[in-house]
Amino acid sequence: MKKYILFILIPLLLFCGLPVGAVEKEEHSFQDESIYYITIDRFNNSDFSIDFSVDADDPNRYHGGDFQGIIDRLDYIKGMGFTTIGLSSVFDNEDNGYHGNWTKDFYQVEEHFGTLETLKKLVQTAHDLGLKIVIDFNVNHVGPNHPWVSEADKQDWFRQEKVNGLPTLAHENLEVKNYLLEMAKWWVEETNIDGFRLEYVEHIPVDFWLDFAQEVRKVKEDFFLLGDIQTEDAALLERYQKVGIDGFLDYLSNSDLRAGFSKPDQSLQAVVEQSQQNQDIYENSSLLTRFMDNQHVHRFTRDAVVQNEHPGPRWKMALTYLYTTPGIPFVFYGSEIALDGGEEPDNQRQMDFRTDKELIDYITSIAKIRNENPMLTRGSMEVLFEQDGMIVFKREYEGETSVIAINNTTKSQSVTLKEELEDEKELRGLLNGDLVRSEAGQYRIILDREMAEIYVLTEKSGLNLPFIGATASVVILFIVFLILVKRKARKQ
Repeated sequence: MKKYILFILIPLLLFCGLPVGAVEKEEHSFQDESIYYITIDRFNNSDFSIDFSVDADDPNRYHGGDFQGIIDRLDYIKGMGFTTIGLSSVFDNEDNGYHGNWTKDFYQVEEHFGTLETLKKLVQTAHDLGLKIVIDFNVNHVGPNHPWVSEADKQDWFRQEKVNGLPTLAHENLEVKNYLLEMAKWWVEETNIDGFRLEYVEHIPVDFWLDFAQEVRKVKEDFFLLGDIQTEDAALLERYQKVGIDGFLDYLSNSDLRAGFSKPDQSLQAVVEQSQQNQDIYENSSLLTRFMDNQHVHRFTRDAVVQNEHPGPRWKMALTYLYTTPGIPFVFYGSEIALDGGEEPDNQRQMDFRTDKELIDYITSIAKIRNENPMLTRGSMEVLFEQDGMIVFKREYEGETSVIAINNTTKSQSVTLKEELEDEKELRGLLNGDLVRSEAGQYRIILDREMAEIYVLTEKSGLNLPFIGATASVVILFIVFLILVKRKARKQ
């Protein structure tokens, strides 16, 4: 029986080609990643044995999230198409230091999160699923009651000035520098993590970061360093790009992104202009990490709610832009359920897994398209049309072209492309299945309000006679097969 079925399927398989837009896979680069960032304490509570001093009703205290809770939800994260998980600091913190900014011991894991062994298990399980792990690495300061502060022989380990009122380390001190470098290498060796998100980069001397980057890559050559610099000072950004840090969080674009997508009918010209400026400011803009919100700012959902807008469509439009423009998408946990929140700590509310899946399904769809089409992660970008919330742009890479149309307006929109695309082809929509064929050298894109489409430019489709013939042959052979089986059964 199996032999007959295989014989019937062979003609069909021979005529089935690669999906539209598929190109040969290349060596993976970090610009191909998408990051799902988690505040560990607020994500998922699984190990209740370590829930001491926990009060889920108090936003300034531990809520119970832990490493095991993340392990239990890895399939959930992987299922949405994310490739990298960013974690808040895992260092042992002082009381109520759920956020990771009040370090008590750089060599110990925060006991509210679990053990070092559980962290290793998290990293290994993530790797088995093809996910990378990047953790927050804050070596600018320590907790207000850190033992070093009162130790006589450690007074020169600190600067006189403080950051956010916390004791700030003197990285110029050779003892401090060596301690932190060895500690960083120890974490890489012990846990096999894939990168650090470096906080308060601009408060630490350039020389420190130069040596830091060299030392951690002696342990793991492809270790990724993501810098968090909250500044609009272009000169400062240029200085810190030469220290071995791979990419940076794109704070320069954030306010424009929020203004452009928090409600419809808003011009996206400022977003486009900032994106173009980033090409000049950053040496490798493809590693810019673009976000709508993170733990340092209020939730993007709040922007929509304040303006009486439904957050679902706002997120869909914004995420489509993030996932299809140059850079690494950075999504704060809870964005997939449009989690609300004001300034810190309100922006780090408890995650809720019992919620509507519509936005989760949308993120899954755009992530799949991004992961399967290198022109969306590596291609050039050219804006073809932009007016009051309607934007059309194209991405090109090694002969492949994608056109992205986002209608962030309250009306249906039509855009006609003339000389921007090769004639006698068609645009096939990967998100909603739209099809736009070239007519008289023009492509007319029509989108309903608050809708987006991701197209690939391909040859015009018509009747695929070889495929139709093969399919007909399969049907005929199957009918013959059924007749023979029936006759054999009668004889028996």
